[in-house]
Amino acid sequence: MKLPCCLPFRVVKKMNRFEKQILLEGFGITAQEKLLHAGVLVVGAGGLGCPVLQYLAAAGVGTLGIADGDTVMISNLNRQVLFGENDVDKNKAATAALQLTGQYRNMHVDVFPEWLNNQNIIPLIEKYDLIIDCTDNFAARYLINDACMLMKKPWIFGAIYRNEGQVALFNPQDDNSVCYRDLNPELPETDTIPDCNQSGVLGVLPGIIGTMMAAEAIKWITGYGQTLQGKILLFNLLNYRWFNAEILPVPGSKKNIPRNRKELLTRDYAVSCSPVPHFSWKEALKRVENNPEKNLFVDVRNADENSLPDNFTCLQIPLPELKSRSSELAHADHLFLFCRSGIRSLEAAKILKKIYPTKNICNIEGGVLHAEAPFNRYYHESQA
Repeated sequence: MKLPCCLPFRVVKKMNRFEKQILLEGFGITAQEKLLHAGVLVVGAGGLGCPVLQYLAAAGVGTLGIADGDTVMISNLNRQVLFGENDVDKNKAATAALQLTGQYRNMHVDVFPEWLNNQNIIPLIEKYDLIIDCTDNFAARYLINDACMLMKKPWIFGAIYRNEGQVALFNPQDDNSVCYRDLNPELPETDTIPDCNQSGVLGVLPGIIGTMMAAEAIKWITGYGQTLQGKILLFNLLNYRWFNAEILPVPGSKKNIPRNRKELLTRDYAVSCSPVPHFSWKEALKRVENNPEKNLFVDVRNADENSLPDNFTCLQIPLPELKSRSSELAHADHLFLFCRSGIRSLEAAKILKKIYPTKNICNIEGGVLHAEAPFNRYYHESQA
């Protein structure tokens, strides 16, 4: 391929893997250089975050930030395609960064292996040109929206539910732009919208939506094509129907946005602005055994459901009694909750997060139904 003679040789050498997109009419060298000098923060390295990160790295974005406090679970692998079976129990942000820098040597990746909250969000987003929300809960989206509005940072929103997906771009640099609170003015109750752990998802759907989000990011950075600013794209996997709808301003929707950084810091996003972490039995057992005084298993099943080994130590508080007996958990820093399948313990985690917003409260993925293999040692010891 013959590149324009006006381009310095050093730039040509760096960009030779981008030849096919440079060839596009209306894209060219100028757009490629914009990607090279762009910084993008991707919040969440899960089902949406993985394709977003892959395609932005492949396209030549110079600096990527990855923020995620979660670890890889075996059930993630049908959709979180940056990870493999050997990555189970590893932090998602760090593992994704290692994979990407192994593929592309000349890119820079910042790793933030932590959950998003109102204390760390401003320092996280202030150095980046664009924020991409790949989280899976409503409160994180409101937090991202409010922080980006304060900092005048454009951000891309994506979400999936069962067989449907959504993508939108919010750009507070435009004074007339709508924001996420125009799309959803009020924060829903935390238990009204289940996540993939409850509703299920076909792995290709977040791949499709995540790729659309990456395309939207490339278009915004380079000015190539028309973005979704002021619109939302809706897609249905089952019948391949998709359409764009205009997002109209809602009177008073912005009244709940903090007026300044200080107000953001005092706003109570802690109830659920981080998704409830899901741990495997293997990882939870290791953490509790290493520090049993500060790490505690909590069984929220009913008493007549008990089928665990007698020598396994946990505190049993049935879900209906959790609020009245929550003081029994005050001494522990980390709580690992479980039930039969993981649904009641997820509800318990949301209840306890309101009572103890500063504690690390985790849900055991799959509950007792997935406990047999990790508990083999306990069964053997009880028979000895």
